[in-house]
Amino acid sequence: MSRYLLTISAATGVLLTALAGSASAQVPAKPADVQAGTYQVESSHTQIGFSLLHFGFTNYSGLFSGVSGSLTLDPKNPAGSALNVTIPIASVQTTSDKLTGELKGAQWFDATQFPNATFTSTKVTVTGKGRAVVTGNLTIRGVTKPETLKVRFIGAGVNPLDKKYTVGFEATGTINRSDFGVKMYVPYVGDAVDLRIAGAFERQG
Repeated sequence: MSRYLLTISAATGVLLTALAGSASAQVPAKPADVQAGTYQVESSHTQIGFSLLHFGFTNYSGLFSGVSGSLTLDPKNPAGSALNVTIPIASVQTTSDKLTGELKGAQWFDATQFPNATFTSTKVTVTGKGRAVVTGNLTIRGVTKPETLKVRFIGAGVNPLDKKYTVGFEATGTINRSDFGVKMYVPYVGDAVDLRIAGAFERQG
């Protein structure tokens, strides 16, 4: 039995190493190597994390998922890129079931009346190698405000599992929730909300 387990463990290790090596080999060294085209959000690996100060004691975090949308990307002209995403409000998650339910209610995001939040880019400004500032219109609870995200290129290549060409980015930004009518408990629960976004996109066609 011990020899059998060791054999299985070794085989698993070889498989994981092979997959890791395959993935690493296909990540381009430079953002300019990324394939141009139209991409769709790869929903299962795209996450929108948020964090805000909770009664001055802790930074409390949560997550949105199930994101959909598209990215038009041309590495030769990054400023011409365009992003359009939709975030289902009902996907919100926290470590408290009670709070998660409240956030979907009318006093917070009101997921019934406003089921989606959206972000549509209006300008992309390259700030360095693999880095850019993306300005766009963010809509929450039917209110639209201009917001900016700092974006960093992570990597791109053929996903060794589904064989689809994928590009990934990380984005960060800060918004004031009261700007969008989400005012519950301000200022005791922070108005400023820090965002950290992991975005994965699969090339179409």
